[in-house]
Amino acid sequence: MKELTNINILAIESSCDETAAAVVCNGREVLSNVISSQIALHTLYGGVVPEIASRKHIEKINQVIEEALSEAGMTLDDIDAIGVTYGPGLVGALLVGVAEAKAIAYAKKKPLVGVHHIEGHISANYIEHPDLEPPFICLVASGGHTHLVCVKDYGQYEILGRTRDDAAGEAFDKVARAIGLGYPGGPKIDKVSKEGNPEAISFPHAHMEDAPFDFSFSGVKSAVLNYINGCQMKGESYSQADIAASFQKAVVDVLVEHSMKAVEMYGMNRFAIAGGVASNSALRAAMVAACEKQGVKFYSPSPILCTDNAAMIGAAAYYEYLAGTRHGLDLNAVPNLKLGER
Repeated sequence: MKELTNINILAIESSCDETAAAVVCNGREVLSNVISSQIALHTLYGGVVPEIASRKHIEKINQVIEEALSEAGMTLDDIDAIGVTYGPGLVGALLVGVAEAKAIAYAKKKPLVGVHHIEGHISANYIEHPDLEPPFICLVASGGHTHLVCVKDYGQYEILGRTRDDAAGEAFDKVARAIGLGYPGGPKIDKVSKEGNPEAISFPHAHMEDAPFDFSFSGVKSAVLNYINGCQMKGESYSQADIAASFQKAVVDVLVEHSMKAVEMYGMNRFAIAGGVASNSALRAAMVAACEKQGVKFYSPSPILCTDNAAMIGAAAYYEYLAGTRHGLDLNAVPNLKLGER
């Protein structure tokens, strides 16, 4: 058994449309991080098709793992544990990664550590920020999730707020489709917004009286659709860039406001963002400004670690491994897994 100070985790991520594998040492040193993206494939359909995603994972997963081990200069014998995303996500896609991880763990007699996908996103911040340790507040914003989380300790989370309907990234995708930008919506709206006026159109900011940290983005999405329909019915033209910029501002304003309210209420001096939407340039700039104003230290992963990847799963798996988390060969995919569940 190797010393506990030199733990190499082979991590696998396949919760949506990225097939990814990484080797991570001690939770923070990425020795390899290989991602096979399916974006070009799903763009043809305007979004992720679960059955196609699952089949593609099957095609790619062995190749991606071999590449990750090769880049790290290791074999499976050098690995101390296997970490894998087992939820939440698309059930068929998750099953591919879980089955692969179980097969390797069984064949090589290695410990198996199942990881929550959102915990992975939060842990992406540990990779590039050696000084970041719990407790802190983290906003996780992606295509499938918008969570405001109090990270009490490694592996210990309290969800302060979540979306009541559309996730932030989902709203970006739907609005991008409505204004003719196509899929994936987030990066395209971010780019086009730079040419527009964020003050051109006033879109609504949803607030929940009974849950001040919860989010709702279906209203702003509907407001965009109604605005476009109104213009079309009146025979008026509209600016794609102005709609994108104004919509983006409405979403960013709410994300920043809720986040800073949580930081203040919980007396935190550290705040992090994570998830695909965390790579949005307007959100990053607004969060930097808000944190500076409140005297809070701001953390964010590089864009490559914001989208789905296995390095973040390796970081999360390391801390779960240290905490004694082990899963048996009965580990299954849990598409609606809640954060904090085991």
